[in-house]
Amino acid sequence: MHRVAVIGGDGIGPEIIREGVKVLDAAGARFGFDIAWEEFPIGAGRYLETGELVTEDDLKDLGKFRAIYFGAIGDDRVKPGILEKGILLAIRFHFDQYINLRPIKLLDGVSTPLAGKTPEDIDFVVVRENTEDFYVGIGSRLIGTERKSLEVVRQMYQVKFELDVESDADELAYQIGVITREGATRVIRYAFELAEQRERKLTSVDKANVLTEIYGLWRDVFTEVSRDYPDVETEFNFVDAVTMWFVKNPEWYDVLVTPNMFGDIITDLGAMIQGGLGLAPGGNINPGGTSMFEPIHGSAPKYRGLGVANPLATIWAGSMLLDHIGEHEAAAAVLNGIEKSILEGVVTRDMGGQAGTADVGDWIASYLSSV
Repeated sequence: MHRVAVIGGDGIGPEIIREGVKVLDAAGARFGFDIAWEEFPIGAGRYLETGELVTEDDLKDLGKFRAIYFGAIGDDRVKPGILEKGILLAIRFHFDQYINLRPIKLLDGVSTPLAGKTPEDIDFVVVRENTEDFYVGIGSRLIGTERKSLEVVRQMYQVKFELDVESDADELAYQIGVITREGATRVIRYAFELAEQRERKLTSVDKANVLTEIYGLWRDVFTEVSRDYPDVETEFNFVDAVTMWFVKNPEWYDVLVTPNMFGDIITDLGAMIQGGLGLAPGGNINPGGTSMFEPIHGSAPKYRGLGVANPLATIWAGSMLLDHIGEHEAAAAVLNGIEKSILEGVVTRDMGGQAGTADVGDWIASYLSSV
């Protein structure tokens, strides 16, 4: 018996999570395990009614689970950023989900915008650091009334870079990126362990030629950790080069490890080359704590309740969840079921089919019952 927390969230979230639960229950019935689901009413509806985002009680209760199955967050009635920061990011940071795991895999039957590329060419994984870098939230906007603070920043520029910030500037903004040795070490080591299980090749992504301090530390840590994994081939890539090679030669990559901000960017590019956001799952992982699995697309409020949303990314995230809790055979079967549904044409309109959200879930659940 596995216990899993469920947060349907907003928009199409509850609908796509419903299909994911259906498929994972079918996988459990086929492979001999049960999942006890516990739903949490966290999202825009509760926020608009009570003003609550994620409460201390929510976090305490969620911490009793090894895995959270998450739908989507975002609502037109709420200012952008409130729900995303107050719910999604709050959960990630509270449970120290320091790994964002993103498989970039072209399934058979899916078209890619990259000419001539096949499923054999596009099959890699991005390991993104998930709690540091420029997303730590350290920064400010200084206006003319804060002359003292503005002067401090101007002096910093003059001393460090011999640059002069205009003395009559009435507003200035800054953001600080932070990477710690501990934070870099743990995610890089995770990536090496993953690379050992795959093709034994690991690419480190950074921009150390410009941001020399923060990503210089990243490179130092990568080099040090690599000594513990002599069988893994390693290389450094600048992030701008990675965006080019993802498009030209995605077959070069197996596992990539990247700081937070660059990982956010290149994984969306990866989603497009694997067939679009409707096929892109993600895991927010704390190997020793509570992890969360979700599709990476938004909540699409205008499609809420219409039964047309694509549940495949959510079902794929469910496959990742099963893998995380040790049900590896079932996880592989779910991913195979996704691929079979695509080959059979049981897909939603965004993928050129006529199936509804529930139709896709029903078909994959039925497939799992028969394998």
